[in-house]
This record gives sequence, structure tokens and C-alpha cells, in this order.
Amino acid sequence: MGALGAVTQSCSRFQEQHLDVRAPCGRVQSWDNSPLEMTNIKSKSQSRSDDAEGPDGGWGWVLVVAMFVSSSLVFGLMRSLGIFFVEFVQYFEESAQAISWISSTGLAAQQFFSPLAAALCNAYNPRVVVMTGGFLAGLGLTLASQSTCLVHLYLTMGVISGFGWGMVFTPMVATVMANFTRRRALALGLGFSSIGLSSFAFNPLFQLLVETYAWRGALLILGGLSLNIVPCGALIRPQRRSKAPAKVDSETKSCASILRRIASYLELSLLTERPYLTYTLGVTLFNVGYFVPYFHLVAHSRQVGFSEYQAAFVMSAAGASDILGRIVSGWFSDLGHFRVVHLLTLWTGLAGVFIMLLPVSSMSGSYTALMVISLLYGFCSGALTSVVFAVLPMIVGVERTMGALGLLQLIESGAGLLGTPLSGFLKDVTGNYIASFMVAGSFLLLGMLTMTTLPRFFSCTDPAPPQRRSLDAKEKVLDLELEQMNSSPSDKKHTVESNDLENSKLC
Repeated sequence: MGALGAVTQSCSRFQEQHLDVRAPCGRVQSWDNSPLEMTNIKSKSQSRSDDAEGPDGGWGWVLVVAMFVSSSLVFGLMRSLGIFFVEFVQYFEESAQAISWISSTGLAAQQFFSPLAAALCNAYNPRVVVMTGGFLAGLGLTLASQSTCLVHLYLTMGVISGFGWGMVFTPMVATVMANFTRRRALALGLGFSSIGLSSFAFNPLFQLLVETYAWRGALLILGGLSLNIVPCGALIRPQRRSKAPAKVDSETKSCASILRRIASYLELSLLTERPYLTYTLGVTLFNVGYFVPYFHLVAHSRQVGFSEYQAAFVMSAAGASDILGRIVSGWFSDLGHFRVVHLLTLWTGLAGVFIMLLPVSSMSGSYTALMVISLLYGFCSGALTSVVFAVLPMIVGVERTMGALGLLQLIESGAGLLGTPLSGFLKDVTGNYIASFMVAGSFLLLGMLTMTTLPRFFSCTDPAPPQRRSLDAKEKVLDLELEQMNSSPSDKKHTVESNDLENSKLC
């Protein structure tokens, strides 16, 4: 038996030495100290580290273009739905609060279903998920054109289109972030710049469509336009996922292992980490007021006496400065002069102040003052969106970005559901939108203060992102534990030895 054990150890050592066995934590395990072998190991480790950092180019720029188009057809379209707000109030003869639930339901559905989209991407293919989302987004707007009551609009524009938007946004953003490292903020800024561009173009276009084809014909056209998201999703290449779950025997496929696998897809362990919870709370707070101007600024401008096209052009001007803010913010943050989280708090605070100044600037009836404040607000709101998601990989690590983004969208869906109806309620109570914009701006300032409580916020350098073991390694240990519980007493000794071997490799 001693000779047999020695032969077994020699064979295993030979396999590890010549097959380049690597530990799950990323260290190369080799006992060959020859110069040629060490050179090959170094070159392999360098190439793998370069792959982990991301290409910062190549097909990643094609994905930026796809994100550019899909973002314009999601958030650019969502921002421009304020044109339909006045039409719905007049047609259905309902209060501003009741009409506000249409856009609020769509935004909340987009955020609520984001974890589902992230889980589907982790388990299957982001390409299919995005293409399905584009189809649902177009289907919801097409069905909305045939609505006869507000409930129909809640279900079509709200739930169905919102579900489709959620299936598009999270996978596209996470895919772009996974393909960039040094230029991540710039890539996100370029991809998100289409939101400002589409806001600039969509507001006058939607007003023209409503006047030409009425709101039903306009929604039908928007449904067909949203189907262009489908070819954008087709541009996503299937990528190797290092955290793909390992196949296990039918004996180990218990309820507990299935629940653990679902939790790993959703990244539920993030809910126990204080930095992620603090970041999520801050984003949730300023998400309450962020979208209020996009839904109510047009109605406010018309209430204070400006014409329909003047009111639409206010939002177009804010959209134009939004484009500049996204690109400038992404470029400046990639220079590395300041921490990205510091820039996020700066832009968030300025955006909150300018939201509060929007109704004040129009109290004197000055269209120029309203236009200037709208331009400043658009720049700051665009600047913060370029860095708000670029902070996330620094907090959770790149490999958990997909699940972290999905959970973030789920948690802040309640804020998106609350923001615009609260603004509409305040308008119904006070008769104007002054209180609505004041409260919306205060939520952004509160979110800015919450961000300052992040660990090491006042440090000049970013802390290293947390590292975790690969999903394959974790599931092997869990499966071995399940086998140990289900094995017979005669097999327990062999199982314990195997479990100790696996744990030693993970160290």
C-alpha cells in the first residue's frame, strides 16, 4: 500500500507539472524550475491577466455603438414621454397623479426586472436576452396605441414595455463594462450620450407625430422604432464565462444546491456587504427625483405660459447639454485626477441644485432664464450618469458587475415608482410644480450625502476591489459536502479526504 501511494503521488505530481494545473485563486502551481518552463508560465499568466483587464477596444467599440442605439430607444424614449402626458390628461380626463403612474410603472418595471435579466445572462446568453427585450419593448408600445383606459396603458407601456427595457439595459451596460477597463467611463459616456441626443431629437419629433397622427398613431410608430433594439442585441458575442456552474451528478442536485446556484446567479451575497448597500441607498435616493424633470418639465413650461414647441425645445436643449455632459464627464474621469466616486457626488449635488432652480427661473416668465437652468441641469444630469455605473466595478469587482447591477435596479425600482407620482400629487395639491421640483432636488442632495458615508470616501486613492473565489471552486466544495451528507458510512472516509484535498487547493 505504501508503494501504491507513492506511485499515485508521483503520477499526480507529473500531471500537475506538465499539464499546467492552476489553483482556483489564480496562482500557477508548477514544480519545474527550468528557465524555459518559467518563461512560458509568465507569458501565460501575463496573457491571462491582460484578458482579465479587458481589451479596451476591438469589438468592444461595436458594443458601444449597440449600446448607443439601444439606450436612445430605452431612456431617450422614456425621457420624451412627457409629450404624451398632456395628451393623456386631456383625452382620459384624469388627474396628473393618475397619468404619472404610466411612466412611473414603466420605469419601475424596467428596474424591477433587471435582476431577472442579469440571472438569465449569467445562466444563458446575453444576446438572446437583449433581443427578447427589444421585442417586448416594441410590443408594449404597439399595444398601447389601442388602449381605451388608463389600466391598458399601465399594463402595456408600463409592465410589458418596462419588462422589455429591463431585459435590454442591464445586459448591455454590463457587457460594455466587461470589455473595458482603463477607458470604461469614456465608453459608458459615449454609449449613454445617445440618451441626450435622442432627448434633443425626440421631443420635437414626438410633438410633430402627435399633431399629425394623434397619440395613438404616434405610439404605433414608436413601437416599430423600438424593434431596432433587436439587431443591437444580435451584435453581442457569446463570451466565455469563467464562473459557469460545474456539472454535478443527479445525487447532488438537491433543493439546497439549486437555491445556492440561484443565489450565485443573482449575487445575493452582495446584500451583506456594507459598501454595496451604502452605494445602492445613495443611488436609490437620487433616483426618486432624477426623472421628475423629464416627465413634468414640459407640462410646467406650458403651465407658466410658453407654447407647445417652446416647452418641447426646453427639454431638447437639456438633452443637447446632456450629451456634452456625458462625454466630458467620461473623458475627465478617465484622466485619473480625481476619484470617480468624488466626481459622482459633485455632479449629483449640482444636478439637485439645478432641479430646485428650474421652477424659480420661470417664475418671472423669462424663457431665457428657464433655458439656461435647463442647459445646466442637462449637463450635470448627463455627467453623473457616465460615472454612476463606473463606480460599481470598483466596489464589487468586475466579475460581479452583472448581478450587482441587476440588484441595484431592483432596489431602486421602488424609488422610480415613487418619484413621478409624488411629483404629480404635489402638483394636484399645490396647483403648480414648484413643490414638485423642490422635493425632487432635495432627494438628489440626500443621495449625495449618503455617498459620503462610503468606506474610505475621503481617501485620495481607490481601495482594491474585493476578490472572491471562482464559482466553479465554490460549487465543488458545496457538492462534496452534499455527497458527504448523502454517502454511506463506508464512503465517508474517502469523501472527507477528497474534501480536504479540494480545500487545500483553494488556499
